[in-house]
Amino acid sequence: MSIYVGIDYSLNSPSICVCEGDFVYANCKFYYLTSTLSKIGKITKNIKGYAYPHFESDEERFDLISGWAIEQIIEKHSSAIETPYVAIEGYAYGATGQVFNIAENCGMLKHKLYKKGIDFHVVAPTTIKKFATGKGNANKEMMYESWLQETDHNIHTIISPKSKSIGNPVSDIVDSYFIARYLHQNLVLRRK
Repeated sequence: MSIYVGIDYSLNSPSICVCEGDFVYANCKFYYLTSTLSKIGKITKNIKGYAYPHFESDEERFDLISGWAIEQIIEKHSSAIETPYVAIEGYAYGATGQVFNIAENCGMLKHKLYKKGIDFHVVAPTTIKKFATGKGNANKEMMYESWLQETDHNIHTIISPKSKSIGNPVSDIVDSYFIARYLHQNLVLRRK
């Protein structure tokens, strides 16, 4: 059984979509890190939030986040015979702020995937947005609308019922889903 993994990787709210078998919402499991207590634990049958780890240095932070990601990808889905297909959202080149920390954090994950023998694809954020909505500059609300049309699961009202805007971790879950679906549709199916 094939495994498709989409990773929306970040310093503060990484999210991972793991889909086993046919690519449908019911076969997807979602994992994310958060520091918001109300968003930790099993949210729905297939969505689980984990407490953001305590760290003493940037290096420890990058190691802990990437270790958590590897665990979600491999250890929880190790029953599969095939190596998972993995896609990571690439850097937003217009980003400002902690760009070097973001790069070092993602580099740690890429290194650990490499050490585990897992090939991965990097997909530009604009490519994922265009794939999901038809617009490469889509905002979080547009991405969420596409999610609702495709999955018919209003996770925003479950995860962030008091918030009027789409934010973390909802937008990260949505992004990880479309990254995994893009991987399945555009990278894996074309090879067959």
